[in-house]
Amino acid sequence: MRTGLRAAIKRVVGSSGVDKELIRELARDVQTALIRADVDARIVLPVTERLRERSLGEAPPPGLSRKDHIVKILYDELAGMLGDGAAEFSFKPGRTNRVLMLGIQGSGKTTMAAKLGKMLTRQGYSVGAVGADTHRPGALAQLRALCERSSVGVYGEDGAPRGDSAGVVRRGLKHFEESSPDVVIVDTAGRHKEERGLLDEMSEIGAAAEPDLSLLVIDGTMGRRCFSQAEAFHGAVPVGGIAVTKLDSSAKGGGALAASSATGARVMYIGTGERIDDIEQFSPTRFVGRLLGMGDVKAVLDMARRLESEGSEARLKRIAGGRMNMEDFYSNLEDVGKAGSFRSILENVPGMSGAVSEGQLDQLEGRMGKWRSILQSMNAGEKADPDLFNASRIRRVARGSGRSEHEVKAMLAAYRTTKGVMKSSRGRQLQGTLRRMGLG
Repeated sequence: MRTGLRAAIKRVVGSSGVDKELIRELARDVQTALIRADVDARIVLPVTERLRERSLGEAPPPGLSRKDHIVKILYDELAGMLGDGAAEFSFKPGRTNRVLMLGIQGSGKTTMAAKLGKMLTRQGYSVGAVGADTHRPGALAQLRALCERSSVGVYGEDGAPRGDSAGVVRRGLKHFEESSPDVVIVDTAGRHKEERGLLDEMSEIGAAAEPDLSLLVIDGTMGRRCFSQAEAFHGAVPVGGIAVTKLDSSAKGGGALAASSATGARVMYIGTGERIDDIEQFSPTRFVGRLLGMGDVKAVLDMARRLESEGSEARLKRIAGGRMNMEDFYSNLEDVGKAGSFRSILENVPGMSGAVSEGQLDQLEGRMGKWRSILQSMNAGEKADPDLFNASRIRRVARGSGRSEHEVKAMLAAYRTTKGVMKSSRGRQLQGTLRRMGLG
């Protein structure tokens, strides 16, 4: 699909002018590229029709050429096809959140469970895992080996009877009651829509786990066949989110749309490679950027443009003048979150790849996950004037965010450090900032 969409864009950009024939050819090229990517025609046709209508009927905004506006329309329509905005599960503080992994045999479900555990620990959550796959020999050993790398504790029962997966789940959840991690991920046996007995067992596991999120793991190379499989799983346990594996440069990605259409659930996570760190929160715009050959750099450039726009001018003046408040600090964290992880940003900024160690990135991303939850528990007055904070306010924010008072104090200290660094360096000295935050 990537080559076809790039060719469609190149046709528009390289044309001498925009007319009905060019738009017709663009719509045809996009249709062909999407159908070759295993996207259902029932989804493709309305998208390309809107592309044609908007390209012919909309006037570009001031300062944007007609060709650039058409490319933006294509980008918007493809992103809209995948859902508006990034989808993520809202973990509730002060309790153990349960995530149940579902999937077909060979979809990479156990690996995705470990990857998700690693991602959540980097975001500041404590995580446990239950190995409830009693059908595949070696499944529990694989889960233990993968989770060992990310400090995720695993409960499992070697030699558990094949039909006792629901019992393993119940005992595993009880095992984690004492340590009370933020999240427990339950890995289950792979199954197929034709295996009625295994789907019935899946219903029993769902009843035992009472999950806050049922995450369906699908193979990104399966294409339209994902529709019937996802529909069968959704009938056994309501699917709340989708994780796509094997979505590297060779995968077409149409299966993500098929599974989403069958269940009504949004794609939340994607696996992009073999390493334990090769997982991302799914973003429609970044996904489309990849398809169009723009990559995550586009998100970084968008962030820079937002910060330099007129709407951000007052904020920039406050930051540069050393008058940054918590609202500014929070907005900067949100901008980074929209652009992707620090790791993906640095890897795509020329000259920055390898400039910061893996350990530094893990520390920083872990702290940012905690800081976001803390900042979201503050009221407007506290964000505007952090000097209001006293012991009682710190206690209240700690309770509301599910973090410790020590973590709240550490975040306030980081804010004050960042405020001083921004004043002295005007936000340009990344390495210096990391050192002053204790990460260098």
